[in-house]
Order: sequence, then C-alpha cells, then structure tokens
Amino acid sequence: MSRRGFLATRDPDLVEEMDRPDCDPGTLTRTYAQFGVVNAVVSGWRRTYTTLLRPAFSPDRPNTLLDIGSGGGDVPRALARWAQLDGLALEVTAIDPDERAYTYATSRPALPGLTFRRALSSELVAQGAVFDAVVSNHVLHHLDSGEFAGLLDDSEQLTRRVAVHSDIARHPVGYALFSAGTLPLPGSYIRRDGLTSIRRSYTPDELRAAVAGRPDWQVRTAVPFINQLVLDRRDAHGDAGHA
Repeated sequence: MSRRGFLATRDPDLVEEMDRPDCDPGTLTRTYAQFGVVNAVVSGWRRTYTTLLRPAFSPDRPNTLLDIGSGGGDVPRALARWAQLDGLALEVTAIDPDERAYTYATSRPALPGLTFRRALSSELVAQGAVFDAVVSNHVLHHLDSGEFAGLLDDSEQLTRRVAVHSDIARHPVGYALFSAGTLPLPGSYIRRDGLTSIRRSYTPDELRAAVAGRPDWQVRTAVPFINQLVLDRRDAHGDAGHA
C-alpha cells in the first residue's frame, strides 16, 4: 500500500483478534487487564467526565449512567470512582453481550455503585430503562451501518441528559504513536488489535457524515486522536445538572 493511500479510507472489514470466538483465553485476559492502562493514557475519559458527564449529574439526588459495550470494565470503574470522590451518588450499569468480557469484569473486586450485566442496549430499551447519561468507549468502529444507527436510536431512548460515544479517530500520527507506545505491552492483543481498530475507525469528517441526518448529535475532538459523538439534552430540558 502506498504511503498516500495508507489510512486514507476506512477498512471496516478487518477483524480484531480478540473479537474472534476462538482467540486465546490467556491472551484475551491479559488484554482486558491492560485496557485500564491504555485507556487512561489515550482515551481521555477523565476530561470527558469533568467536562461532559459531571456537569450533567445532580449533587442532590441519585444519578444513573449506562456504559454500553463495557468490555473488561475499566471505564465504568473509573467513572464510578471519580463520582464517589466528588461526593456524587452515581449508579453505573455496565453492559456487554460478550460472555468473556462479562466474566472478566465480574471477576474483579466489586465496587459500590457499579453493576455489570450481560445484555444489549436494545434489551434495556425494551425494558423501559432510562439513565441520566449513556456512554461507550471504542464501540463505534466495530459496528456496521445498521448497528451504528441502532446504537444511536437506543441511546436517544435511554438517556435523559447526555450521551457520549467515544472512539478512536483515524490519523497516521495517532497510528504511529500507538504503534510505538504499545511496544512495552507484550502478551496481549492490545497493539495488534489497537492498530486494526485505528484502520477501522472514522475521521471526524466521516463521523459527521455518518450522523448528517441526526442534527442533535455533534462530533467533538477535544481529546487528540479521539472522536466524541455527543447528544446533550441539558439545555433543552433547562437542566444544568452539577458543575
């Protein structure tokens, strides 16, 4: 592939090793274990929490958050801890349909206010569930067009205040930095699958095109090499939440 063509277009047909049903269980477990380190460095969830999520929560009543496709559970754990440190009452529900992810997430020590479920977002919609906030981390690039639309439809029904779907932004500099930065993480799928994920991911303009018919959704790029697809209903409801 020429340098000019590399990463010029999405390659959504690539398959990540950890998504294969017959992938090595030990390598998969090490991958889940390393996600916390990688996401803390590259995904920008601390900033997302302080700028988008915490302002949507009330200090005067219990708040609820749904994490869709929670994987090994490091992101919902971090969100639950940060809310607790801020003195906020937050109940976090983390869902993933993959039994392997659910098994790993629930094998770790329990955290007050955090519940893991093996479920799809559509199942929670059918149950009539509603949350103050809905989030996902690195899910969008896994979805085909129908699944992508379904996730946004479900999010619109599941959230009262804000939804944030955070994903990798495809960029050659980000690819090079991730390739070099993950060399010290052997024995997992982190590096190989991360580079595959970047090749499958959207640029900001591609993501804007994907939601062109949904004016309530906005693409934000405050975190380097990360796209955030945001639905913010706070102003529409006259609800400022917690600053």
